[in-house]
Amino acid sequence: MRLEPITWERLTDTLAARLDGLAPGDGSAWLKVAVDGAPAARPEETARLLAEALRLRGRDVLTVATGGFLRPASLRYEYGKQAPDTYFGGWFDTGALWREVFGPLEPGGSGRVLPDLWDPVTDRATRSPYRTLAPGGVLLVHGPFLLGHWFPFDLTAHLLLSPGALARRTPAEEAWTLPAFERYEAEVGPADTADAVVRADHPRHPAWSGLRHRD
Repeated sequence: MRLEPITWERLTDTLAARLDGLAPGDGSAWLKVAVDGAPAARPEETARLLAEALRLRGRDVLTVATGGFLRPASLRYEYGKQAPDTYFGGWFDTGALWREVFGPLEPGGSGRVLPDLWDPVTDRATRSPYRTLAPGGVLLVHGPFLLGHWFPFDLTAHLLLSPGALARRTPAEEAWTLPAFERYEAEVGPADTADAVVRADHPRHPAWSGLRHRD
């Protein structure tokens, strides 16, 4: 894959410009965007910059973290607190994401989205208020393992870390998660399917693939 250097600001401005020219693929009133990446790649920061760029263009934006849609601890830790396969396939409540985030943004939907559902610290529901995303607004979802679930994203960006960078930038107490990202790369191939791939080995010096054109 050919990559070229870019700044985070120019990257997110370019993504925002692409979104200005897109219509929602599902025929709804809302665009949906994924910023996919391991926690070590800081997808929340890229999502924040993209949200700022979109708001400057007059867009209503709602940012949702997959970390707000974890399953209860009894399910996450069913096979132990350091089970990579469970982290990959059982930590995040994809059903709740469909129900509370994507469902209300389907054609004819209310636009009334729950921004988070579960607090992993208290292991209880967050009880956050619903937020109504205005027609023409953009949903930004960020976090790991976002691709491969058939979520109706109109634009996807994958933050790619080399195995060495991923290991260096993952805290020692979370090193047990590394096999889960190896499995994600092998089974889902996010770099092959995302609309934009961003090499983030050096946080201050990203490089990217440019934007792919969907058929």
